[in-house]
Amino acid sequence: MQETGMREKLEKIIKGYEDLQAKLGDPDVLGDQKEYTRLSKEYANQGPLVAKAREYLQACADIDDAKEMLDDADMRDFAQETIASAEEKLPALEEDIKFMLIPSDPADEKDIIVEIRAAAGGDEAAIFAGDLYKMYMRFCEHQHWKVETMDASPSDEGGYKEIQFKVKGDHVYSVMKYESGVHRVQRVPKTESQGRIHTSTATVAVLPEADEIDVEINENDLRIDVYRAGGPGGQCVNTTDSAVRITHLPTGLVVQSQDQKSQLQNKIAAMAVLRARLYEKMLAEQQAAEGAERLAQIGSGARAEKIRTYNGPQDRVTDHRIGFNSTYSGVLEGDNLGDIITALQAADRARKLEAAVE
Repeated sequence: MQETGMREKLEKIIKGYEDLQAKLGDPDVLGDQKEYTRLSKEYANQGPLVAKAREYLQACADIDDAKEMLDDADMRDFAQETIASAEEKLPALEEDIKFMLIPSDPADEKDIIVEIRAAAGGDEAAIFAGDLYKMYMRFCEHQHWKVETMDASPSDEGGYKEIQFKVKGDHVYSVMKYESGVHRVQRVPKTESQGRIHTSTATVAVLPEADEIDVEINENDLRIDVYRAGGPGGQCVNTTDSAVRITHLPTGLVVQSQDQKSQLQNKIAAMAVLRARLYEKMLAEQQAAEGAERLAQIGSGARAEKIRTYNGPQDRVTDHRIGFNSTYSGVLEGDNLGDIITALQAADRARKLEAAVE
């Protein structure tokens, strides 16, 4: 960016931030909880950028002031040192600001709901889905995130036909969003008696958890069915109609929950999943409207996209989006998964910076 253009842009950003601060004290805004919450989030998100902007503009002001001292013989050395010091700061500040000016994913700060489903491969796919679940549990434990299992359908041979869990923590979606897609495993299954290598798949969907401010749901648009839960679930769960299935009539989305202890808790859990799916649908529509650039993004989250292969015999895991390799045992144990995600984040940042410069 040209320095003059940068200054003008940053001055506008600071002015907008100050206007936003004034709005937060407006009685009309204070009386509208939804609008106040929205503006508060926007104000908090802009804070780091405004701090960098002020630092950049201060360095520019220091240079301007020092240049006026150059004609003064007594102040010349001091002025030259001030100019050199301030000019040294500007390139790094400008790079930071360029990156911070890139629109962030509106869901990055959110907690998530993860859905893992066995796909191709029968019993082995269910076992692999269970292995992925254990991998994420270990990774979440390393991150000190809180995990709550919401619904599960165990497989007779082990693992899960489907399992759904919630993860709460700091900016969880910004880390876990890269896990959405098709995961493929190549190994000798526990169910294989002749030592042949099988290929199986499981799908992972990472949904940003939405609250009522993000997604408004009209109760008249819902059909709620209750039924008797199946499988283990406590003393009363299997003897009463505690399981809940919710159909969102306008979109046809169907969600269910049966693992909670009461019908009310199952309804709350199912509604959380419904809001997350509707929010994901809304974000996908917004991203589609942005054009073909979305197709180039790392971790687009498309569930049909094969993102990673776990090769047991070769002790290798390959993330196909960036060609990153790690060890099979290390990743499934949850220890090396962070290395893959860090590499994906770095590649994503590099792509966004390149696009911003263009």
